[in-house]
Amino acid sequence: MRLLRSLIALLFVLFGVVFGALNRAPVQIDLGFRSIDMRLGFALLTVLLIGAAIGGLAVTAGVVWPLRRRMHRNRVSTTGQQAAITDKDFPPS
Repeated sequence: MRLLRSLIALLFVLFGVVFGALNRAPVQIDLGFRSIDMRLGFALLTVLLIGAAIGGLAVTAGVVWPLRRRMHRNRVSTTGQQAAITDKDFPPS
């Protein structure tokens, strides 16, 4: 499985290198407060990477953190219930 993941990652890296090499036209990106000159392939790959990172953060904030919070609450309430059941079933002697 690790070999398959490594091969897929290598395939995507090669795809990025070829994509960047084929799109060598210079472009100027105007950010409003600054202008950046770079190659088209590099600009597209950079924007794709930034978009993936923002999407990952949105999924983490919208799905992962609430689920972790819910799991933690359930774990705490379950632990409290187990302690209460143990205390009732086995009174101190």
